[in-house]
Amino acid sequence: MSETAQATAKAAADSHSNRWKALTFITLAQLMVVLDATIVNIALPSAQQDLGISDGNRQWVITAYALAFGGLLLFGGRIADLWGRKRTFVAGLIGFAAASALGGAATNEATMLGARALQGAFGALLAPAALSLLAVMFTEPKERAKAFGIYGAIAGGGGAVGFILGGVLTEYMNWRWTFFVNIPFAVIAAAGAYFVIREPSGSRNRSPLDIPGVALSILGLVTLVYAFTRAESDGWGDSTTVGLFVAAAVLLAAFVFTESKVRAPLLPLRVITERNRGGVYLSLGLAIIALFGLFLFLTYYMQLVKGYSPVKTGLAFLPLIGGLMVGSTQIGTRLITRIPPRLLMAPGFLLAGTGMFFLTRLEINTSYAGVILPGLVLLGLGMGTAFMPALSLSTHGVEPRDSGVASAMVNTSQQVGGAIGTALLNTIAASATTAYIKDHIGGAGSKAQQQLVQLEGQVHGYTNAIWFAVGILVLAATIAATFVNTGKPEVGPASGEGAEDEMRIPVIAH
Repeated sequence: MSETAQATAKAAADSHSNRWKALTFITLAQLMVVLDATIVNIALPSAQQDLGISDGNRQWVITAYALAFGGLLLFGGRIADLWGRKRTFVAGLIGFAAASALGGAATNEATMLGARALQGAFGALLAPAALSLLAVMFTEPKERAKAFGIYGAIAGGGGAVGFILGGVLTEYMNWRWTFFVNIPFAVIAAAGAYFVIREPSGSRNRSPLDIPGVALSILGLVTLVYAFTRAESDGWGDSTTVGLFVAAAVLLAAFVFTESKVRAPLLPLRVITERNRGGVYLSLGLAIIALFGLFLFLTYYMQLVKGYSPVKTGLAFLPLIGGLMVGSTQIGTRLITRIPPRLLMAPGFLLAGTGMFFLTRLEINTSYAGVILPGLVLLGLGMGTAFMPALSLSTHGVEPRDSGVASAMVNTSQQVGGAIGTALLNTIAASATTAYIKDHIGGAGSKAQQQLVQLEGQVHGYTNAIWFAVGILVLAATIAATFVNTGKPEVGPASGEGAEDEMRIPVIAH
């Protein structure tokens, strides 16, 4: 064997032997990105007071992150394919740590908003790089199932972990630690990735960067995310909101047209037109709409109606995290090599819908143990069971050179889904609350009775929105059952000419 061949074989062996160590650092980075989307929520009131941020501008602490993250994801995925996934992953982690340090040290509103935008931008680099690294490192179906089971649990439960960690840090330390806590996460993950990850050779896409596609995708996605954010605060009928939705539709249509014409597109249309991947992106985005909307309502319900502290509110989400872990690492991972993915995804979304149905029974004096606990457990089990095969299928049959942008599409569907969920369901809840109070406030004579009507109106609004979330999860299950038609993974290595195209991963593959 030649020296070149020996070196190649040794590199492949090193990559194979280190893949589980690499998974540790990849999931640590993913946890950091996902929890950062929610950890700041609980700390926001304290940060707003310290930095003198007005009520009108406080939403930008959340929105600046969402706009940068959602708008740059496709670009970040393409950079990972072009520049190298390991290099992009490490650079994203270092940048995220620096932006977090800036946010934690912020002394005014401008610095805080700039830090949040930088966090989103670097998150858009490392998130698709992390998922695409898994796609090219884990190619055996059983090992792939385990890896994506762990990753799926982190991706699904990270938001709830953010509430817990945010509550603890805010109540017992200081809001600045909701930023500073990212630094050790990022440093450990970056150092580990640098020394452990060995990216397979020959999987980069060195085609020239599609500049028109980059510009249109960023403008289109930023406009879309901002339109949903504005709809939440100013209403769906606001002229500016409507104009933003129209502009987003035009920009994204122009993006699709451009991608169909250029020689080296930012998002090859083959990535999203394959029915299994398309079904995953759509059903996963819908599920995130329901999940993120619920996070918002339950947080408000437990703190404003039940009077829970930030820490107690965070701990109340633990059953959801436990359910996600069991559903993803036990149910999904154990069954994915035995049955087709749609038989996990569709029932998983329906089980999550059943848990959501429990939560439509919320009232002012609802028992946590009798209603919220079983609802969260079922929701977690269902989401975990569905997320695991969905994430694994997100790069189903994709060429290695496209794995970064295919991974970015998963994150894009989640990010846009989160923005839609927060805006759409919050609007539904607010409308139902206003109508309830208007109908009942006349019969409330004393101030105490009026306050009771106010609380009843809030809970009525939450339950109305949760009913919509139930319907959304049923729709996600229907799409998964209809579009996803790939069979169970083949056991053993792939062979033949098609092995490379399928990355030896497919079939539930990535």
